[in-house]
Amino acid sequence: MLDHVVFGVSDYAASRAFFLKALEPLGVSIVWEGELGIELSSDGRTSLCLFQTEEKPAHLHLAFAADSRRQVDAFHRAALEAGGRDNGAPGPRAQYHANYYAAFVIGPDGHNIEAVCHAPGA
Repeated sequence: MLDHVVFGVSDYAASRAFFLKALEPLGVSIVWEGELGIELSSDGRTSLCLFQTEEKPAHLHLAFAADSRRQVDAFHRAALEAGGRDNGAPGPRAQYHANYYAAFVIGPDGHNIEAVCHAPGA
């Protein structure tokens, strides 16, 4: 459904470093970077774009698809190492559905960043 999501960040360098490290376990890398900001993707079809802004961005909840629970765990570790704050350790979230396995962190601008796997556990 989505082609890309674009939002401003208060500290471009910090957000760039955070998202690159936190999303690396999900296969996300730089597609393009220039004076307008940075575009990140894992599949070449959908992308996340960040740009520097002086405006205070509204808080977002961004959920990224993971292929496995192991990727969710790796995302959480990487995001914490990148300076994110824990907002929900990796684990099942049965309130959403039986196979919902996710982890949540708060990023540099206060956004709730999630990695989620919908596949059944091993």
